[in-house]
Amino acid sequence: MTNEEALRADGFNDAVIGTCYNTGRIVYSIERILQILIDRDGMSMEDAMEYFSFNIGGAYVGEMTPMYVWTEDKVEL
Repeated sequence: MTNEEALRADGFNDAVIGTCYNTGRIVYSIERILQILIDRDGMSMEDAMEYFSFNIGGAYVGEMTPMYVWTEDKVEL
């Protein structure tokens, strides 16, 4: 199910892993977003985590806000 009103995180299309079954919200891999920030923007892992926490994962823009999930069992920071 894809909802036409689903919001996207600009610049992170390569991190999309699917849509939520119930709501149609777009689901992103946090690991992929972090890797994009590191590769594209030259951030360290620490900077990427901080940026993600405050500017992406922590942003609420309504009920169609994208979902962010850890896709790995173990994440080393």
